[in-house]
Amino acid sequence: MEPVPPGIDPTKAHPSRRYNYWLGGKDNFAVDRESAETVASGFPTVALAARENRKFMARAVRYLARDAGITQFLDIGTGLPSAGNVHEVAQAIDPASRIVYVDNDPVVLVHARALLTSSPEGRTAYIDADLREPEKILAAPELAATLDLTRPVALMLVAIMHFVSDDEDPYGLVARLVGALPPGSHVVITHATGDHLTPGQYEEAVETNRLSGVPFSLRTRAEFTRFFDGLDLVDPGVANVVEWRPDLPPRHRPSVEDVSMYCAAARIP
Repeated sequence: MEPVPPGIDPTKAHPSRRYNYWLGGKDNFAVDRESAETVASGFPTVALAARENRKFMARAVRYLARDAGITQFLDIGTGLPSAGNVHEVAQAIDPASRIVYVDNDPVVLVHARALLTSSPEGRTAYIDADLREPEKILAAPELAATLDLTRPVALMLVAIMHFVSDDEDPYGLVARLVGALPPGSHVVITHATGDHLTPGQYEEAVETNRLSGVPFSLRTRAEFTRFFDGLDLVDPGVANVVEWRPDLPPRHRPSVEDVSMYCAAARIP
């Protein structure tokens, strides 16, 4: 993916482009690939974890659209377009679904038109913003023009909260977003964890993440569950992404150790 578009620093890895590399995409730079391989040196199954995380997202959206009756989605930390984007999954169930995507990577902005291929009955929009600026997201005219915040919305925070360090107030950021949504809305979060790793594996994962140039926080089950304080967890509650309403029997699923990522969906009462 060369040359580099204007406004992009090719010397700094970005989570969305690194994720794109793990998913087998081509919208990434050498620095993203180097960062991804550094992480993989400490957690060799990271690409598998990325793929399983993506599969979970699709299952969660199908549940929300089909079983929970959700027709509005706010997907923050969207990442680069690939097969099975939120609007594609949701609109396959209800073509009138409306989706707002949010990301802070200029490369995602360049490709945002691929995220805006809505069904005629529905609508999609894109906001160039950072999760750390919830007020900017909530005040964006694109959001007001696409979603009705008096009706239930699904807030999707898939594989993004582990990039928010403790000193950036991750729980406060989630609470501000949740506070803007009406009862009946849902929150979906996935998050990397070290709970399934041996002490040696955990230390290596932490060190290689530090060396990768992308700040990253592995959190425990208790720390992850705290994101859902005051919300009603949807069955099966907090689980590894391979165990949440799976389509495949256990013998055909990866191990929780190889994926090492928590997930949950919860309803706002």
